[in-house]
Amino acid sequence: MTTEPMNPPVGEAGEVAGLLLAAGGGRRLGGRPKALLEHRGRLLVEHAVGVLREAGCARVHVVVGAASATVRARAALPGCVLVDNPGWEEGMGSSLRAGLASLRGTGARAALVSLVDQPGIGPAATARVRAAYRSPSTLAAAAYDGVRGHPVLFGAAHWAGIEASAVGDRGARAYLQRNAGAITLVECGDVAQAYDIDTAEDLVRLEPAAHGE
Repeated sequence: MTTEPMNPPVGEAGEVAGLLLAAGGGRRLGGRPKALLEHRGRLLVEHAVGVLREAGCARVHVVVGAASATVRARAALPGCVLVDNPGWEEGMGSSLRAGLASLRGTGARAALVSLVDQPGIGPAATARVRAAYRSPSTLAAAAYDGVRGHPVLFGAAHWAGIEASAVGDRGARAYLQRNAGAITLVECGDVAQAYDIDTAEDLVRLEPAAHGE
């Protein structure tokens, strides 16, 4: 199920929409959904949406799955489109498919895909990848010391191919490997850190609210 905001942004030619994958259940975190972790005084899903907004994405779709009712109740995500992924336990691929499907008919010409569990990737890196958009045929990705990472930008011409190959936790990896020569790599290692919040040991990377917030 997709829930539209009361006043969704109007799709414009060439629009790059933000697509946040936030459905994971945090299995290695003892079943704590990553979207509901706190970082800098906000839920991690709120922080990640804020990054996409600051990077210039007027339209943001958020794929939710684990504890989706709690995420909807607790998270302040004004203007976002929330996309339910009932098959979230299948892995990231199912969330990517659901998110891309939700963007059809919106006027978006590309999806800028980010992951909720990478708070070290901020607006500077995200905006760099967004700026790589040239046409619906664009494929671009952030790189860290030359190694491809997130966020990734998928022009609409690639969506069908990605949806057909996105299975399990591999997401778009197989599609990107087949089309490696077409990917524009955008170096972001100077402005971001591409770590994941996967285990209890990683929780130390989450920051408390600043004094006075």
